[in-house]
Amino acid sequence: MPGFERFGEEERKEVNDVLETGILMRYGFDGPRKGIWKSKELEAAIAQKLSVKHVQLVSSGTAALSTAMAALGIGAGDEVIMPCFTFVASFEAVLFAGATPVMVEIDDTLTLDPKAVEAAITPKTKAIMPVHMCGGMADLDALQAICKKHHLLLLEDACQAIGATYKGKYLGTIGDAGTFSFDFVKTITCAEGGAVMTNNVDVYTKADGFSDHGHDHLGVDRGADLHPFIGYNFRISELHAAVGLAQWRKLDEFLAIQRATKKILHDAIASIPGVSFRRFPDAAGDSATFLEFFLPSLEAAQKTTAAMKAAGLPAFHYYDNNWHYIRKWDHLKTAATLGALTPDLTKSLEAYQDKKFPQSDDLIGRCICMLINLNWSADDIKNKAAAIRKAIESAI
Repeated sequence: MPGFERFGEEERKEVNDVLETGILMRYGFDGPRKGIWKSKELEAAIAQKLSVKHVQLVSSGTAALSTAMAALGIGAGDEVIMPCFTFVASFEAVLFAGATPVMVEIDDTLTLDPKAVEAAITPKTKAIMPVHMCGGMADLDALQAICKKHHLLLLEDACQAIGATYKGKYLGTIGDAGTFSFDFVKTITCAEGGAVMTNNVDVYTKADGFSDHGHDHLGVDRGADLHPFIGYNFRISELHAAVGLAQWRKLDEFLAIQRATKKILHDAIASIPGVSFRRFPDAAGDSATFLEFFLPSLEAAQKTTAAMKAAGLPAFHYYDNNWHYIRKWDHLKTAATLGALTPDLTKSLEAYQDKKFPQSDDLIGRCICMLINLNWSADDIKNKAAAIRKAIESAI
């Protein structure tokens, strides 16, 4: 899955272009950079590939979420509905905006349950934020209908689903805004980086300024820029953009490898009694970064995970994972921030100490996600398929 598995001469060439100019910053220094603008080039390449009007590169996926929320006007007093299965960056960005994360149940898509979303809407709800986990997609038709009905924003956290599509459109381009992460273990890596995508020029203009201290980027140089609003330093560097530019050109290759490998692994275990698979609202759009399957019980999943790890297979059982599932987010539940939050926000977080997610507990407890490596040989894939089957059969 991670783009770093296919790091080579293409990435070195792009980085060397930047090193030869010595201009590592994405803005300014027009003369010395000798026409080398890797950030702009990558933004244009992403926009062209995804058929989206605007792309703003930033320093991380977390920065992308924070920038998108600011550009959408999400702030204090607002509630953002999101899944209880995600990466911690999703709720960190909501808190950074001063808003309240409202966690709800997932369904067998491993993403937001639309019924739970509808039930969680209050007068304070500003946005719904589906998180397209593990390369797959949320039910965007249902979520868009809810947003339209209640006049809410749709912000797609597509950080784990680069290249995945939904009914012919790329994830991250369907809502009012969408985000990617290009960190070291994403399908496409910049080492560190992220992007905001939108078809709304106002959202883009605000994202562009917010990610660079509020600069309007309309002056003849940085010193002549005005600052229509306060922003922060979420800039990507030219070195990181250079890596991502080379990686981006390999996206179709990476997706083809992942999809072919996943099919072999999927077919190897599909006939085992008691095994079922994650539901995809658009199966053709799966980016296939993981093989995700369910076992009959938590105990069976725990035993299978142990057997898979003993066989050297990259298995993830998120039920007790510190980063991705709410059961272990003690720092969120206790509002363990370095600076004080508002009393209302602190109280809303502490409510999670007692809140139960039985549907999600059942699904995550029975689910195993196996990462798919881009560099496995045909023999590797064949052997791993047999090893997964053996691990499952030994447990159930």
